[in-house]
Amino acid sequence: MASNFQQHSYDAIVVGSGPNGFGAAIRLQQAGLSTLLVEAKPTIGGGMRTEELTLPGYRHDRCSAIHPMGMGSPFFQSLPLDEYGLEWIQPDLPLAHPVDGGTAARLEQSLEATVAAFGKDGSMYRKLIGPIVDRWEDLVPNILAPPLGIPKNPIAFSLFGLKGLVPARELAHWAFSDKANRALFAGLAAHSMLRLTQPLSSAIGLVLGSIAHRFGWPLPKGGSQSIADALAGYYQAIGGEIVTDFMVTDVRDLPASRAVIFDLNPKQLLHMGGLAFPQRYQKQVERYRMGMGVFKVDYALDGPVPFEAEACRRAGTVHLGGSLNEIARSEEEIWQGRHPERPYVLMAQQSLFDTTRAPEGKHTLWAYCHVPNGSQEDMTDRIERQIERFAPGFRDRVLARHTMFTADMEAYNPNYLGGDINGGVQDMLQTFARPTLSLSPYKTPLKGVYVCSSSTPPGGGVHGMCGYHAAAQVLKDWNKAGWSFA
Repeated sequence: MASNFQQHSYDAIVVGSGPNGFGAAIRLQQAGLSTLLVEAKPTIGGGMRTEELTLPGYRHDRCSAIHPMGMGSPFFQSLPLDEYGLEWIQPDLPLAHPVDGGTAARLEQSLEATVAAFGKDGSMYRKLIGPIVDRWEDLVPNILAPPLGIPKNPIAFSLFGLKGLVPARELAHWAFSDKANRALFAGLAAHSMLRLTQPLSSAIGLVLGSIAHRFGWPLPKGGSQSIADALAGYYQAIGGEIVTDFMVTDVRDLPASRAVIFDLNPKQLLHMGGLAFPQRYQKQVERYRMGMGVFKVDYALDGPVPFEAEACRRAGTVHLGGSLNEIARSEEEIWQGRHPERPYVLMAQQSLFDTTRAPEGKHTLWAYCHVPNGSQEDMTDRIERQIERFAPGFRDRVLARHTMFTADMEAYNPNYLGGDINGGVQDMLQTFARPTLSLSPYKTPLKGVYVCSSSTPPGGGVHGMCGYHAAAQVLKDWNKAGWSFA
């Protein structure tokens, strides 16, 4: 890191080194622009960081852990990240969802294996997911793109869009008769962080299920930090510069440039020194709604989680929450400002498949549940009761815990306002008004100032596409004369 970087000038500067910050910086550097990537923390990565949070030798992912979009993102697919140390590991089973009685529904990487696992619901599962899997290359440019653009494959996209509009609770009841299969789809849909009775809550479930069959739900060897390190290696190899441990609170502290792209929540920009936004834009951003938060626990374990269901013992990801109705009720309670007694819990068992994560014979466990935005409630006991429900004796294997409340999530990454890891509610309104209603959602009213965080389309996830599209907007504007900060 050059100590005199502020004395240089660049074509474009990107603030924030999450996947979207890298998406913007890499695409602009590839286009021939001189770029600088600035990170506030001593290490790069945003939500892609891995640390020893509990005991020495136990490596935990701070935020993102399993990466369905990691291999399915067009941006990631375009880069030779394997040449820079990124190695994807496919768990034996992408997802298991246990139900009472010691059994579990399964999402296999093979579509046909999942159809078989769904039993009498298999043919309906194929009708629901199969067309999306078959047309993934046609659909992904629309799914991971600004919603107000013209679909590149309107017929294929309409087939997906109509299914995705149906509330998840209704779609699960209509499509499946088996309670375990309904529960599995509910767990997929609950990644949306919406009420399962809301339109669009099915969309993320359909996308995640389809990606499992095209690319699996892989985990990066060594932890999510390895994704950030590979992106940094490639970016620097093509001439990009990175400065860490530099908190930007005033845009005038940055070197001279024609464009600045912020991988920040737009609400943060309203308090950025040197930026005077028009009142209308300020009011629109102030009205932008943040979603539910998360409470997270990382565990160091003396052995693997003792699940009753065999499928859970070989799954990279496990969703806990019981039935469709239980999950729908718990998510509804959160939107009402309450903390469910039986929360929907998302778990990742990386050390079952990646021996770099824990000492020999030991294991890590990554788990979180949804809570009201800004919650101060300790959900550790409720999470562990859900785990014990399906894995009796779990607590006996716990060596150490590390918890993160919503305030801890925000302190770790200021983008996560109130613990919202998704960059804002992504309901019908804020799918189109993300962060404001605009044909160019990455542009702000100030010339040369852009936003590329998950508060822009296509939203949350480790895919880099928000930054990729923001860079496309910068390149589109590049020939305009007189770029300067207003």
